[in-house]
Amino acid sequence: MKEITLCDSPWQVKGFWPWVPIKTVSMELGQELLGICEWLPATVPGGVHEDLYRAGLIPHPYKDLNSLQCEWVENRWWMYRTIIKPVNNTGSKVELVFKGLDYEAIVYLDGQRVGEHKGMFTEAVFDVTDRMREEPMELAVLLLHAPDEMGQIGKTSETFTQKSRFNYKWDFSTRLVNIGIWDDVLLRIRQHIKLDDIRIAADVEEADLIEEGRHTGIITVEATIAATIEGAFDSVIISAHCFNPSGQLLYTERLRASCGERVYLEFRVQGAQLWYPNGYGEQPLYSIKLELCSGEGEILEARSFMSGIRKLAFAANDDSPADALPYTIQINNRRIYIRGANLAPLDHLYGTVLDSQYDRMIYMMKRANMNLVRIWGGGLIEKERLYEQCDRQGILVWQEFIQSSSGVDNLPSQKPEFLSLLRESAKAALKSRRNYVSLTVWSGGNELMSAPNKPSTFQDPNLAMLRELTKRHDPQRLCLPTSASGPVQYITEEKGQGHDVHGHWKYLDNPKHYIFYGENDNLFHSEFGVDGVSGVKSLRKFLSEPHLTPVSMKENLVWRHHGEWWDTLERDQRLFGKLEELERFAAASQWVQAEGLRFVLEANRRRKFRNSGSIIWQMSEPWPNVSCTNLLDYYGETKMSYYWTKQAFAPLHVSLDYHSLQVKRGEEVKHGIWLHSHVAGIPLDMNVEVVDARGLVIAVSRYHAVSARDQAVFVGSLTWTAPDEAHELLLVRISYSRDGESVVCYPYFFSAAADEHLYRSSLSLEPPRLDISFIEGWRVTGYEELTELMECRLLVRNLGAVAALHVFAEEATDQYDLDCDELYFTLLPGESRMVAARCARKAAGGLLRQEACETGNQPPQLRIRSFNGHNILAVDRYDH
Repeated sequence: MKEITLCDSPWQVKGFWPWVPIKTVSMELGQELLGICEWLPATVPGGVHEDLYRAGLIPHPYKDLNSLQCEWVENRWWMYRTIIKPVNNTGSKVELVFKGLDYEAIVYLDGQRVGEHKGMFTEAVFDVTDRMREEPMELAVLLLHAPDEMGQIGKTSETFTQKSRFNYKWDFSTRLVNIGIWDDVLLRIRQHIKLDDIRIAADVEEADLIEEGRHTGIITVEATIAATIEGAFDSVIISAHCFNPSGQLLYTERLRASCGERVYLEFRVQGAQLWYPNGYGEQPLYSIKLELCSGEGEILEARSFMSGIRKLAFAANDDSPADALPYTIQINNRRIYIRGANLAPLDHLYGTVLDSQYDRMIYMMKRANMNLVRIWGGGLIEKERLYEQCDRQGILVWQEFIQSSSGVDNLPSQKPEFLSLLRESAKAALKSRRNYVSLTVWSGGNELMSAPNKPSTFQDPNLAMLRELTKRHDPQRLCLPTSASGPVQYITEEKGQGHDVHGHWKYLDNPKHYIFYGENDNLFHSEFGVDGVSGVKSLRKFLSEPHLTPVSMKENLVWRHHGEWWDTLERDQRLFGKLEELERFAAASQWVQAEGLRFVLEANRRRKFRNSGSIIWQMSEPWPNVSCTNLLDYYGETKMSYYWTKQAFAPLHVSLDYHSLQVKRGEEVKHGIWLHSHVAGIPLDMNVEVVDARGLVIAVSRYHAVSARDQAVFVGSLTWTAPDEAHELLLVRISYSRDGESVVCYPYFFSAAADEHLYRSSLSLEPPRLDISFIEGWRVTGYEELTELMECRLLVRNLGAVAALHVFAEEATDQYDLDCDELYFTLLPGESRMVAARCARKAAGGLLRQEACETGNQPPQLRIRSFNGHNILAVDRYDH
């Protein structure tokens, strides 16, 4: 088999009123019907919106209210065209393949209709063997207007397409319905016989002997020998070669087969290197090369795959109710505590997403100590690059089929047309994604409910069909009916009802937030979040100058358009008092988001394995929001919650249990200290101190504990009293040393304020005196696909008389994505912290995102500041 990409050819696109490209001439006048625009340069893969913006026919759709002026695009028909150059057809069959047409298309070669296709997630494959010529041919793709599908609010029972629904308006996106060719286009040249329906599966025998290295890894290869043309019934030889992670050939298996036969091959690897999720071990990948040969030895087709070896199982939680599903994932006989994030599509116009953006996103998940990503059912079956990166970085994948709730009703659609499309897209997803070792869970969809707050079950015919398809095509993985999976949809105070739950997505205020989550008994928390405002650096990219002032989304249409559900101004002013400056508002909002999210993560983790994990909503956002529940904003900038999540998810962590942010002077306060680890038997000496914002030490306690593998360890209680002379803002700080490295956890902030404005005093703190010096200047290193990775180390010192709250950095040139070991840390007077910073060239994506990125070849520049401080620009130093 040979594949020739057509994406490198010049493409054009032209818009028409519906049906005009079919009719072409006026019935009354007989004259040509012109398009709504001339032929424009087009990008494939891509989307019409980007091409129109480049041509100046629509405003930048992500800025202010501009997307409202672009909604006409989805209601037109669009014709793409390119020239296919002559190919050397050395095969028996030539197929024209579209991996992603969005959404309904008619395909032409030299003006002759080749066929039609409907659906985003199934390949459109057309036999063009008899149409190929020795001179150039024109390929044209007519995309009909986008179907009028449901957005977030509507009736799930009325859905009728397999089109990504978030495009039609969701709480984190606008209505901007993509239309275009969103994935690769190619010519596939086949011989008369092919390998079909290939399945690579891994398992481990003698798994109880893994620690002794006496286990056996198994890689199973299945494939069907299929004819590509009628009458092909030759006997063939299939060879399978297995290479270890270092590239050395381990085994070769050969067998003879006939057309139509299903073949099975197996490799048994004694003491195999095993694949583990991030934080539990390494991710070695074995290579499998398949060759289909004729009886005379001619290679008819060659395919290559990467596979990790691991044993996958699912178990009930500790103290689990008898009717609960198995929510604990086991890899190689180890229970894996899930530390994950939900992923919506990376861009509203998803055809523009580049491999480098997938690389960056999975890299940032790994850096945040995550081990699972849930690919949400209102979005995409993502491009294969994402799954490849999950295999390499140890990120388990929870993949949902393309269904989601709608609010008015949430019943899975039973429409015959929809079920037919769902069946085909589910089969395509199962067959194409099952060969990735990271894939762990399938789910019927997002928040499907048979009644209010009652998740649908496999009693529903729609979901029963998906379970049967999963059993047939990928029996090794768990299939859940929906997420959440019940017996109630939303997190509840009622004991015994919260199995797999969603919610909440807001900070619940003090003290309710801490009482509610601290006492909850859910088994698995597969979606929840806290909202926070984007950084000012990003806000300036999509908000015009008149809209760069804090305002309620009830009062400003532009802000409402970029995150209506996630208005935090009222919440934040309850805690901080009046917030009139954008920088202060954004910083305060991110503080509350980080605080609220950290508590939920730590409260869940304290119940390990009665609770089997947390999946945050959400990792990123597909379009720029003023405020949202994301950890990374649209432009790739990290919010404060990213770094506090990173520490809460750390393999070794110490947490504080508390039930209110408010303390009364002179009254005793008692907090619990907990030790978390994936590894048993780690002895740890901990230092816990209570200080005020000026560095006054109020209490110091020391603790010793030894970690346990499958449960959190209660270390002891911290008891302290806020004296009258202390500053209103009080910090509890936990630190420990291990292997010569000192770890200072992000502090827990309490307040002795008498009213609800608990953090008001943080706004009146004088600015700290920060001193910044380079220890090592910028130097090029490199990290896998993240090329041009540059690193530096700098020392940040607080020379002032008050704490420097939440010290963070921004990359000032806007040419780089920034990643640090830690940011948003607090320095007391006289303290210093080493910052290790990494910058990679921005994963810009399509033109719409790229426009916001500067061009040039400067070394990175870091702008350092604190919550209560001013900007300080670190002096550049470049070490060659």
